[in-house]
Amino acid sequence: MNRTIKYKDLGLIDYKEAWDYQETLFNTILSTKNQNRDLPAENQLPTSNHLLFCEHPHVLTIGKSGSENNLLIDEQLMQQKGISYYRINRGGDITYHGPGQIVGYPILDLENYSLGLKNYIRILEEAVIQVLAESGIKSERFPGATGVWLDVNEADKTRKICAIGVRASRHITMHGFAFNVNTTLSYYQYINPCGFIDKGVTSMEKELGARQDMNQVKKLLKAKLGSLLKAEII
Repeated sequence: MNRTIKYKDLGLIDYKEAWDYQETLFNTILSTKNQNRDLPAENQLPTSNHLLFCEHPHVLTIGKSGSENNLLIDEQLMQQKGISYYRINRGGDITYHGPGQIVGYPILDLENYSLGLKNYIRILEEAVIQVLAESGIKSERFPGATGVWLDVNEADKTRKICAIGVRASRHITMHGFAFNVNTTLSYYQYINPCGFIDKGVTSMEKELGARQDMNQVKKLLKAKLGSLLKAEII
């Protein structure tokens, strides 16, 4: 089993371009797994693992089970605001991506880590929870939902700081998480985030009252993911 993860920071990149790149990596891993089906164990090839970090220009994406009713802006206004829109093949409902948000795309063969999808998602959540804790922000999971939240026991204050939406096929993952660091939160007014009509959104910048160093947050987040996955990220 190959636990090593190849890391790449794509910077600010168009959503569709990053999606296509994910698909290329996904298909490469899938091709290796298909070759291995016809080989004895001692001759099988290791599958690769990848971690992409990036930011996107303003874009709304909706998962395969998402409801169009959670999109609160029409096509004309989206064009005026410079917002792109995609229906995509991950789980989850609608979310926003934009500058100041760390979007993470792990393309992993979960068999390399002896992980099922549920435990994998919990690792993504835990990495963000640990990063926030080091900045003095207490965060946690919200029962019945994915992602990372603040003040889950106070209904009128509950707010999300990291959304998670994953696709997995043949134990290979795609898509991932969107972590609000210095995100412009006003764009969330155009959607019911993740399908919730009574929950807010927040960012590290808003909670701490100061703009955050994106590179430092990325460095810490990468370290937490490596530790939790018991993987070397190179």
